[in-house]
Amino acid sequence: MNAHVKLDAPQGPSRRDVLVVGAVMAGSSLLVGCSVGELLSVGAKTEFGAFGPFIKIAEDGAVTVISKHIEFGQGNHAGLAAIVAEELDADWAKVKVEQAPAIAKVYANLGMGVQGTGGSTAISNSWEQLRKAGAGARAMFVQAAAAKWSVPADQITVKDSIVSGGGKSATFAELLPDAAKITPPESPTLKDPKTFTLIGTDRVRRKDSRAKSTGEARFTIDVKAEDLITAMVAHAPRFGAKVKSFDATEAKKVAGVIDVVEIPSGVAVLADNTWAARQGRDALKVEWDETEAEKRGSEQLMAEFRDIAAGKGPTDLKWTPFDSKGDAAAKVEGETVELAYDFPYLAHATMEPMNCAAQIKDGKTRLTFASQIPTVDQLNTAKIVTALPGSIEIETLFAGGSFGRRATFQSDYVVECVHIAKKAGKGRPVKLVWTREDDMHAGYFRPIVHHAVKVTLDKDGYPAAWRHRIVTQSIMKGSPMPMGELDETAVEGAKGSPYLKATPVVDAQVALPEAGVPVLWWRSVGATHTAYVMEHTIDQLARKAGKDPVAYRRALYEKAGAKRHLAAMDLAVEKAGAAPAGASRGIAVHESFGSVVAQVADVALAEGAEPRVVKVVTAIDCGVAVSPDQIAAQMEGGICYGLSAALYGEVTLKDGAVEQSNFDSYRVLRINEAPVVETHVVPSGNAPSGVGEPGTPVIAPAVANAMLAAGKPAVLRLPFVRQAV
Repeated sequence: MNAHVKLDAPQGPSRRDVLVVGAVMAGSSLLVGCSVGELLSVGAKTEFGAFGPFIKIAEDGAVTVISKHIEFGQGNHAGLAAIVAEELDADWAKVKVEQAPAIAKVYANLGMGVQGTGGSTAISNSWEQLRKAGAGARAMFVQAAAAKWSVPADQITVKDSIVSGGGKSATFAELLPDAAKITPPESPTLKDPKTFTLIGTDRVRRKDSRAKSTGEARFTIDVKAEDLITAMVAHAPRFGAKVKSFDATEAKKVAGVIDVVEIPSGVAVLADNTWAARQGRDALKVEWDETEAEKRGSEQLMAEFRDIAAGKGPTDLKWTPFDSKGDAAAKVEGETVELAYDFPYLAHATMEPMNCAAQIKDGKTRLTFASQIPTVDQLNTAKIVTALPGSIEIETLFAGGSFGRRATFQSDYVVECVHIAKKAGKGRPVKLVWTREDDMHAGYFRPIVHHAVKVTLDKDGYPAAWRHRIVTQSIMKGSPMPMGELDETAVEGAKGSPYLKATPVVDAQVALPEAGVPVLWWRSVGATHTAYVMEHTIDQLARKAGKDPVAYRRALYEKAGAKRHLAAMDLAVEKAGAAPAGASRGIAVHESFGSVVAQVADVALAEGAEPRVVKVVTAIDCGVAVSPDQIAAQMEGGICYGLSAALYGEVTLKDGAVEQSNFDSYRVLRINEAPVVETHVVPSGNAPSGVGEPGTPVIAPAVANAMLAAGKPAVLRLPFVRQAV
């Protein structure tokens, strides 16, 4: 009677399965005609209980929501559970959350087509899906009670897991045997949001806080198993280099070292424990073939990007328009403002560095770790062990942060672990451990970016023509997801900006030159730089026109029809009140991941001291606020993360090698530097939109604009505080 998810071992591949796995081995280009979810679930067989794949109800009536999204600190499990609990009318105190198995056909992110968490989509892509699941389960209990008590279904009510009607009542536990026999309705009736009693209240609090506070929560580092091997990998000092030869003599003398093996990405040391693995790795002697290695420094790469923007780059490099309007070739009269911005490489700097546990035994492969995109991890693993993607079992654990780092197309550290487990043999489980230095030196980064902006002003000081050039590496290159002609991640936040909509002539293009540095989405992706460029530019234009920055924005928003931007800005300004004495004030407004965020930053600027952000008042329009408390937490976390990068974040390369190694050389915001953050949610009846990322990109331009308001020069190169390495 319990709703459950069961994975059955395949009884042997069908002829179609054999063809599919052959295509997987050969490459995704041969997989035309197969949906991603169907293809990558081959090998996994499922059975679901009475309430479907998202709800499990125990004999005591306790409700467990099955989450297809990983929890890595953003608190989405509480919000996802609340959506189900609201429609089911379950007792919130007795609702739990369980991580879903890796089955893309069932648990795909509806916006991605694969099972994965990212792009601030956990709540938004699950909204209708989980409401229907909860409402369907509720309908089953109502029908069961109506039949048992001979009471019309429309006279049955449900509250806190108790079903009532006709003078009778029963708990979910008591009605479970009868409810489990009811066929779930295909289109259950959803609640009117006006009747919500849980969603939108402060009752929706995290379900994992106690477990994480007491150490009960399970992370990859906690994985234990009989005969477990711990491994560390020696990576090349430059990206693109390969192992030429290695001498493991000294490494094997270290007590606890079991073996040393070469894998595609380096040399792995296998040991009985982490310390032995690290000592063994330190004792290794590796000679690297750097024939194909990236040897340019970050300053050289940025100089090349600037040349490209100025039209001095390679003639075969393609420029792709991302916004165009009016006649760009026609001469537009008016004062011209030209600005150029540089953004550095950034590390994700997660609190928990990369790690993974893998076991290959009896023809089965099992991974235990914090998987952000299980479908991609299954595919990349299947290629190594020659198996059906869906047969790769993944147990997804909590993760100590991600910010995009755990979502690589190549499954870099996961693939390493699988290669090591395969080489270890004998079915022994392997736990791969990366240090923070490993991730700083061999990880993935937010790409460097250069923007060149030229704006011609009309007689009233507003943009009449806007020329924009963006030069950066492509994050989407090599993606298994279709990209099209334009890499949206490079231009999001500039493309479709209300400032461009309000400008009569627009000529905006992007170029994506090659570089050997691995890049990846970093919290808020393209908005990390486009928000800064658009918002800091607008403030400079407003001041040049002699207009108040808020009034200047308001005029452009009204012209562009950007009502949500206007509402968020007005709310933030209203709640901020008057600026405190001794602080300069800046504002920025930006839309990303479907949400609009406005931030008012008060910044103390003592002579000769680093900027100190005292307080940030933020307003967000994110549709229905499922969990106001968690929205506030994400605004606080996003602001601190974005402020950390704006003030200090910078990864530099010297002759192709990363110079930073840990938090001593890659400075991050300390607790005592964190500002007071006050969050206000714009009332909305729209479906929920992103929350995890939209707060991050707005803080940097808000602070830069506060510095501008204090008479400081425009900041055209980040970070604000640069430090020697």
